Amino acid sequence: MDHLGSYEVVVIGAGHAGIEAACAAAKLGAKTALFTMTLDGVGNLPCNPSIGGTAKGHLVREIDALGGVMGIAADATFLQSRMLNLGKGPAVHSLRVQTDRRKYRAYMKHLLEKTENLELKQAEIVAIELDEEHRVCGVRTHLGAFYGAKAVVIATGTHLGGRIFVGEASYASGPDGEHAACELSQNLKSIGVPLRRFKTGTPARVHRRSIDFSVLTRQAGDESIQPFSFMTKCEMKNRVDCFIAYTNEETHRVIRENLHRSPLYGGMIEGVGPRYCPSIEDKVVRFADKPRHQIFVEPCGEDTEEMYLQGMSSSLPEAVQNEMYRTIRGLEHVEIMRPAYAIEYDCVDPTALQPTLEFKTIGGLFGAGQFNGSSGYEEAAAQGLLAGINAARSVQHKEGVILQRQESYIGTLVDDLVTKGVMDPYRMMTSRSEYRLYLRQDNADERLTPLGREIGLVDDARWAEFNHRRTVRTAEIERLNTTVIRPCDANPVLEEKEEPLLTSGAAAAELLRRPALKYKDVARMLPVNEEVTPFIAYCIETEIKYEGYIRRQRSQIGAVKRQEDTVIPDDFDYAPLTGLRLEAREKLSRIRPHSVGQAARIPGVGPADIACLTIELVKLRRSAGKETK
Repeated sequence: MDHLGSYEVVVIGAGHAGIEAACAAAKLGAKTALFTMTLDGVGNLPCNPSIGGTAKGHLVREIDALGGVMGIAADATFLQSRMLNLGKGPAVHSLRVQTDRRKYRAYMKHLLEKTENLELKQAEIVAIELDEEHRVCGVRTHLGAFYGAKAVVIATGTHLGGRIFVGEASYASGPDGEHAACELSQNLKSIGVPLRRFKTGTPARVHRRSIDFSVLTRQAGDESIQPFSFMTKCEMKNRVDCFIAYTNEETHRVIRENLHRSPLYGGMIEGVGPRYCPSIEDKVVRFADKPRHQIFVEPCGEDTEEMYLQGMSSSLPEAVQNEMYRTIRGLEHVEIMRPAYAIEYDCVDPTALQPTLEFKTIGGLFGAGQFNGSSGYEEAAAQGLLAGINAARSVQHKEGVILQRQESYIGTLVDDLVTKGVMDPYRMMTSRSEYRLYLRQDNADERLTPLGREIGLVDDARWAEFNHRRTVRTAEIERLNTTVIRPCDANPVLEEKEEPLLTSGAAAAELLRRPALKYKDVARMLPVNEEVTPFIAYCIETEIKYEGYIRRQRSQIGAVKRQEDTVIPDDFDYAPLTGLRLEAREKLSRIRPHSVGQAARIPGVGPADIACLTIELVKLRRSAGKETK
């Protein structure tokens, strides 16, 4: 075995998790290598060619606020931008962009190539080597090369033990025909990593010329575009339209008559599929009362004729796919360029990980992305960023960073994975957070950029921009709270909006609290403040309109923080605590929570168990205090 070099951090896999992990580790000063089985697959979007969506847009904003790269890349390569859920409250407003698949990959590859302290290498990692203390000491490639490493981040996506299914056909493969990583699966099992099988799928890609767009519903982008990155300043214009089609009873008949040919229902697939993104076969069976299902017809890029049929993933045979897709209005003559397929892969039980995403039993080994049992590009990138940060900090002998669920969606995601575990691929949703009115996408920088600066990922330019934006917003909120508007200045606007008129002066902020009024309406009653951008105006409007609710949620967060700050020692012995129920003792011993707050969220651990645990920790601290004296 040839020893070809040594690194502080090695990242395995150059998908969304691997990219963020490698960039973060390198930016924090760790000598880093990112290994991928093919350089042409860096930053691949093997499923939907989009970034963001409900709750996922929150994750992208948080990644950007901390100094990650997904938001910047999405802005640089977008085709269409839409803010989802605008008919609902600001807590669930979520940005989603259609991206140019090839340009996104090229952007990410070039970004990695330009990152200092980072080497990008094409090689399949087949083994992670451990030393006598069961700590990571290096990795081995399929060509017999050995690279030393103090920390390793596994971000293998769906390549790990990957197997493709299309009808009766199945073969070892990663997504898009890339190689599967099978040897690494065996190695991970041998070093004690608890693996399981999950499954996901992707719809067919079809030729644009074979679609009759005249009978589909056009879905245009937003006129006023909000970028993902707080640093994007260039003007952004939509370049494409998307379209909506629908399945029908004939589509469902074709599927039902061929269910016996589906590997999902024939027993060939043993992996558990995503609950919230089921295949079309699953939809037809589970929602038999629905006469139709929505399909989004989306372009894959400006320089390709491939269109993506979101919402219609399948593992049915190719012949059945042809028949099925052609029952849909507008797709009667569709040409399939890439058939739909299901892919089964290995992933870890995430309860084997600490909140830092380091393994509890293997020092220096971290997991991120679909390897941790999640689904989605955004969930993967969020975990990759945290794993990369903590991998670098571990080799620099710094304390690990733990993001709390009350301060970010990233914290919610990681806490759910490592505390509750997963029975199927985890998808982030706004309903998973108890604090969603506070954890909005518009204030991600307020919540996380100071932490990104403290960690070392936020550079001077981003920090200066953040402080300027914060100063402008704070000053404008103060102006709205203290400026009294006269009836003669307010009533013309109020009359236009069919609002009750003023008979005496009122604070600008009070007027803005009226549901029918926007910031731009109130701004017409005041001297112009040119520093307030549309985005800052949106933030101000949200803060003022929902001030009471936000204050209440911040108070709840303060109460929860006390539990999160009560740390449980790593070697704490739960066995002697007879006050704990047997189930609680077993789960606490297995998951080994970092804090009392995390312990309280473990299913099967009740309030009485937490009270008992808290008493024992108080006794332990008092005893330790006496010993030091």
